Amino acid sequence: MVHDHSPAATAAALEAAAVQCARAGENLTPLRRRVLELLIARHAPAKAYDLLAELGGAEGPAKPPTVYRALEFLMRMGLAHKIESLNAFVACDIGACSRAKIFMVCDRCGDAVEIAAGHADEDLQHAAETRGFLIRQAIFEASGLCARCKEAA
Repeated sequence: MVHDHSPAATAAALEAAAVQCARAGENLTPLRRRVLELLIARHAPAKAYDLLAELGGAEGPAKPPTVYRALEFLMRMGLAHKIESLNAFVACDIGACSRAKIFMVCDRCGDAVEIAAGHADEDLQHAAETRGFLIRQAIFEASGLCARCKEAA
């Protein structure tokens, strides 16, 4: 997830996302942009219903399908990821990912840090290619304690 939550960093990330979407012939609508902004602002993964609560506007609360469609779009564009073990979402920290991702998820505080898969990605790609398999997405999760929680334990 994006760890620089400053207004300038958030604005830059949103602008980069809009450019990436435009290059792909897609549109970062105001709702999609707002969901991405909420993910960027978070210090931990967000469940869809957490986002839903923050999306209410003049028209009243947003509907669950609206949030899920926005999240699906952001994931398809490589701008967000779903952490399956938490059933929660994070903004991409590495930059529009098309390669394998690894998340280190803290069992105590729930924080999740995204790291590049490095050689694991290359090994996985090679294994897939030799078997004629097309990988659409690969996400690995490691659970344990983050540095803060490890020190507090």
